[in-house]
Amino acid sequence: MELQVIQSKIYEIRGCKVILDRDLAELYEVTTANLNKSVKRNIDRFPEDFMFQLNKEEFDLIFQNGISSWGGTRKLPYAFTEHGVTMLAGLLNSTTAIKVNIQIVRAFIALRQYALGYAELNRKLEDFMLTTDMQFSEIYQALTELAAQKRIEGQPRKRIGFRQAFDEHESTR
Repeated sequence: MELQVIQSKIYEIRGCKVILDRDLAELYEVTTANLNKSVKRNIDRFPEDFMFQLNKEEFDLIFQNGISSWGGTRKLPYAFTEHGVTMLAGLLNSTTAIKVNIQIVRAFIALRQYALGYAELNRKLEDFMLTTDMQFSEIYQALTELAAQKRIEGQPRKRIGFRQAFDEHESTR
C-alpha cells in the first residue's frame, strides 16, 4: 500500500489528523459495519482523543463540498486519530490488517515530519526576510546619505590632470 494513498485519506478535523471508519475498513479489507462492531465491543479502548463521531456540520463540510465522495450512509462516520488506529491493530489481527496498520502509522509519521519540516522552513524564511530587510534598510540609508552629499556639493567638479592644466595655460595666452 502506497503512503500517498493512505495520506489522501487523512483529514484534519477538530485540530486532529484522522482517518474515517469507511476508509479504514477499505484499507483493512473489511466492511465498515464489522470494523465498527469490533470497536463497539472494545469501546473502552477508544477514548475521545482516539476516536470520535463526526457531527453533521463536519460531515457536510468534508463530503458535500466536493472534497471527498461518500456514498449513502445512515450514520455519521467515526474518525480515528493515530492513537485510535494503533489501538485498532490489537483488535484486527489479520495479516492484511497488521500490514496496513504499519503503513497507516508510517503515513501519520510522514505527515508529522512534513509539518515539522515546513515549520522549520518557515522559521528560516522569516529569519532570512528579517536579515534581508535590515540589509536593504542599511543600503537604502547609505544611498540616501550619498545622494544628500551630492546635493550639498551641488557644483560640478573641477577637472584635474595634465589636459586641464594645458587647456588653462593655452587660454591665458
